[in-house]
Amino acid sequence: MAAAALGTAAGQVLGSLISPASAPLQAVGAAVIDLAPTGVKEWAIATVGTADKPLLLATVLVVVCGLGALAGLGAGRQPRAGDLVFIALGVIGIVAAVTRPAAGPWGVLPSVVAAAVSIGALRWQLGWDRRAPSGSPKGFDRRLLLTGGIGLVGAVATAGLPAARTATPTSAGRPLPPPASTPSAFPTGLEQTVAGISPLRTPVPDFYRVDTALFLPQLDPAGWRLAVTGMVANPFTLTWDDLVAMPLIERDVTLTCVSNEIGGPYCGSTRWTGVRVADLLERAQPSAAAEQVLSTSADGFTASTPLRALLDGRDAMIAVAMDGQLLTREHGFPARLLTPGLYGYVGATKWLTQLKLTTYAADEAYWTVRGWAEQAPVKTATRIDVPRGPVPAGATVVAGVAWATHRGISKVQVQIDGGPWQDARLGPDVGLDYWRQWYLPWDAPPGEHRLSARAYDGTGVPQTAQVRGVLPDGATGYHVIEVQVG
Repeated sequence: MAAAALGTAAGQVLGSLISPASAPLQAVGAAVIDLAPTGVKEWAIATVGTADKPLLLATVLVVVCGLGALAGLGAGRQPRAGDLVFIALGVIGIVAAVTRPAAGPWGVLPSVVAAAVSIGALRWQLGWDRRAPSGSPKGFDRRLLLTGGIGLVGAVATAGLPAARTATPTSAGRPLPPPASTPSAFPTGLEQTVAGISPLRTPVPDFYRVDTALFLPQLDPAGWRLAVTGMVANPFTLTWDDLVAMPLIERDVTLTCVSNEIGGPYCGSTRWTGVRVADLLERAQPSAAAEQVLSTSADGFTASTPLRALLDGRDAMIAVAMDGQLLTREHGFPARLLTPGLYGYVGATKWLTQLKLTTYAADEAYWTVRGWAEQAPVKTATRIDVPRGPVPAGATVVAGVAWATHRGISKVQVQIDGGPWQDARLGPDVGLDYWRQWYLPWDAPPGEHRLSARAYDGTGVPQTAQVRGVLPDGATGYHVIEVQVG
């Protein structure tokens, strides 16, 4: 175990210097993400949320140390047995690293070094036993405790090293040009008067993150390129400067993950800045036979966006900023796709590098290969933010947010203990692509109460009461909570 941990630490340090994708834990972890069944991924998101990636890294490290223990047991009888175990681990790391989309020519080195250090450390430790005087009592060697402690501490300390090597996003010192088109002034939200309700504009540090990237791609705007290819008359490639020199727009948009369970946290709203996708497509001149735009991320992720959704007048954009600042690396710096009205897995690719015009028969995206729907418009939903937990009897409020992106929200209703549906008071209307805050004053009597909420979209159609899970195209059903009033 000490030898495995020492080797892992060495590989992690080298990987962080060469390329985060080549670090052994990150490379193997990313391969596990790609190979894991859809049900396992959804279980991880639903069970541990945004802690899924640290948990995966920890699991890979535990498995490596466990195999190291087997290597030690085998090497005690035949030293080559330990060598073979570590060579096998090195090969697994090499294969995982070279199959990453961002793999470079030096990507094999971290796993080679990890295997070599592990083998050397184990043989060094075995030498202590061979050099012991004949007939001396066998006991716990303090040197083993020292190397084991150093190895384990080093492996844990370096596990997140590649992800920690994250520079602050910069556009080489050049501020973004002012947008050519901006929305009206942002209104004041209900959070000023209704305690506990989601803010009308989600702070960037609180904006949810769900993606398949085990580490954040490190993209420099100076070298970044966006290729528009496929079934087009005029394929072209843009640099960062080319992109931001085009007319920029600012729009208020709510983004939702298809993995969001009813009442879940994976929904956020803010003001985005970017270039209309329609402007790029107009320049490319898509073929009449094209059906989708397959967008590709720097980490290899792909999403299939219906072409008609990008040309029907909605403000789908290549976003470069959120809440007035450059995108953070967690949210796709230097550029990401954003398509109002569609769940993120088909319309919000981060770390964007390519837009390919194609057909659904010719190309399947990352999640559609894994059983998710090709078409994924955002479903009407509402979430009860307050009350949560025990509340005192008397005057209080039931409050939350509702969304039906690209259709708007016209009404929200609340039901208490199976009684009549009551119309809630709506907060400011930011637009069809944005969520709506709401609240209902409630004189809460003592006891246990059941609260339900439902929303109507801008056309007057209510969300469905049918309860269904997130697969294959988003969860449905009313948000229902139990509240104890004292």
